[in-house]
Amino acid sequence: MNDASAASVPQGRPVLDVWCELQCPDCRTALDDVRALRARYGDRIDLRLRHFPLEKHKHAFAGAQAAEEAFEQGQGWPYVEAVLGRVEELDRKGEPFLVEVARELGLDAEEFDTALIDGRHILIVDADQAEGKAIGVTGTPTYVIDGERLDGGKSQDGLRERVEEIADRLLGT
Repeated sequence: MNDASAASVPQGRPVLDVWCELQCPDCRTALDDVRALRARYGDRIDLRLRHFPLEKHKHAFAGAQAAEEAFEQGQGWPYVEAVLGRVEELDRKGEPFLVEVARELGLDAEEFDTALIDGRHILIVDADQAEGKAIGVTGTPTYVIDGERLDGGKSQDGLRERVEEIADRLLGT
């Protein structure tokens, strides 16, 4: 799993799962909320990227694998933000764009290319997608905190406030 796997979550620290896919324009819009939540809570909550590639986006599955490689190389969130900020380019260029972004961020682009070919992260992506389906995720972005699922694919209005309300309660603030 990515840099904040369930096994590494310190006892009592709230977890916010962000079900996302890198070819999703709504996920790009949600980046502002994700950045604000990361700024507000820092390491007091675990913010985890969870993969839910949608069939309608043909490069989303490769994007999820590339994100996992970025997390493995220590630049997961910067990579996710860079790709989401340019979803139209991913639409047009496909997998070569994923490697291009890695190169731009100073990551090992050759390793990205190899990871996309050998499929080393497929099981993580498949497991996330299966778990998402099992808990009722139907679109992206979807947030899950303290067992509450908040669907941002329909509307993102008020979602950050709701996440903050739950996180504040869990943190006792």
